[in-house]
Amino acid sequence: MAKKPKKKDTSPTIALNKRARHDYHLEDRFETGVVLLGWEVKSLREKKVQIVDSYVQFTRGEAFLMSANIVPLPTAASHFVTEPTRPRKLLLNRKELGKLEAAVNQKGYACVPTAMYWKGHLVKCEIALAKGKDKHDKRDSEKDRDWSRQKQRILRHS
Repeated sequence: MAKKPKKKDTSPTIALNKRARHDYHLEDRFETGVVLLGWEVKSLREKKVQIVDSYVQFTRGEAFLMSANIVPLPTAASHFVTEPTRPRKLLLNRKELGKLEAAVNQKGYACVPTAMYWKGHLVKCEIALAKGKDKHDKRDSEKDRDWSRQKQRILRHS
């Protein structure tokens, strides 16, 4: 009996940062392009990326995605010196860059990536301005989530 061919995942989402929603109050969101190398794009097609502990850093008027871990494929990266957590430049226009940098430097916000996805043939990264949650805020949001689940169950059974 022949094996069934693997289904190709056609979802545009590459990676989500669920921890950002848990740890921060997310406010403004921005869509950015990402400067990548060829082997990184091949790894992203296989969804070999993790953006949970990553953040955005601003240096000399540019934004960089720091600590995003893109695992090289053994076949694609055999003749390259690969650095999985290298800083990757984010492509923003001047107005957005100025707004983000001012908020991070003056108002005490953090800038975190929330998602990576395909938009056509390009890789986009959604970043958000975020304020840190306190412990009681995290518990409140968890209670709200549990209550909404219970409401859905009650509505389904009645």
